[in-house]
Amino acid sequence: MIGGVVGLARSTPLAPQSQMFFKTALGVFTAFFGLRLTWLSLSGPFPAILKQIVIALLAVMLGKLLGKLLGLQKASNHLGQYARRLIENNRPGDPHRASNGLNACAVLFCAAPLGILGAVQDGLPPGADGSGYFYTLAVKALMDGLAMTGFVALFGAGAMLSALPVFVFQASITLVCSLYAEPFLRLHGLLDSVNSVSGLIVATVALVIFEVKKVELADFLPSLAVAPLITWIWR
Repeated sequence: MIGGVVGLARSTPLAPQSQMFFKTALGVFTAFFGLRLTWLSLSGPFPAILKQIVIALLAVMLGKLLGKLLGLQKASNHLGQYARRLIENNRPGDPHRASNGLNACAVLFCAAPLGILGAVQDGLPPGADGSGYFYTLAVKALMDGLAMTGFVALFGAGAMLSALPVFVFQASITLVCSLYAEPFLRLHGLLDSVNSVSGLIVATVALVIFEVKKVELADFLPSLAVAPLITWIWR
């Protein structure tokens, strides 16, 4: 919503220097908060920490294979192509301009793996105090806000309505994780394994932001389920 207001108030896009600043900051914050979550999820003597790292790496590899078999990245790409068509076919006088903007933005914001990971992390706090790890969601929010400054120029204020489906989607994931997954995982000592893998995946988003490597992030999502399974077996 804030990004939409800023976009409507500004008559010119962000300068290239400002865009580069935000890009660098987002990449650094993504890598830092991802690796920080992984670090917070490691505990015990060195052999135990080494075992947790091995489990996390193994879960990431197996989760990637499972995600590829399920075609998660392909599904994400199809959604992205649908949103791209809405953007490319947008015309100033189109009577469906507002609804197309709502659909395009909602698809792009909800289908992004970083938003899903951030919502999961917020519902599975690494500490014992129960406070959510919202930092990844904060980074995603900044990304979406910057994108929205451009979308309102294309679709008008109707694009800002995408905040509602984004809120419902991400809040639902956080609530399910907080109410059901977190008590079970914490009771059986499996919470840290999920968070360590989640942090590693988030850290790889920096590679995409800095355009170092194209990473199929959606295919890594099954790693969140594979990690506690491996931890349960390897006891």
